[in-house]
Amino acid sequence: MMKYRTQIAILAILISIVAWATELGGLVYVCPYCRAQRTIIGLLGLMLLANPQHWLNRWISSVLAGFGFVVASVQHFNGWKKLMAGEFTWGEYWYANPWVLSGCALFIISGLILYLWAWRPAAKTEE
Repeated sequence: MMKYRTQIAILAILISIVAWATELGGLVYVCPYCRAQRTIIGLLGLMLLANPQHWLNRWISSVLAGFGFVVASVQHFNGWKKLMAGEFTWGEYWYANPWVLSGCALFIISGLILYLWAWRPAAKTEE
């Protein structure tokens, strides 16, 4: 069922590391919303590497994902408020816009937790 579990987990961890590196390298401004989201993505990647069947792993992962989803939703909604008020700007780099990145974080976080919850032990085949 989880054929690509390890690859997805490593990708999530790499996304988190690269995002942290951009801030620590001074390429982006310090943003508490972004920090929470990138940390949650990395932690969910680590949880996906661990035993996804264990109840404690799923519980902790669900709490982390819930927190990350709320933070990303608030940041994304703030972008919608600016859009509706006519104050929204894409900035110099549209792909680094907080509205775009928080939308990506929503997809990544929800995908990781859904993937973790989809895990089932492989069916034993009788020979």
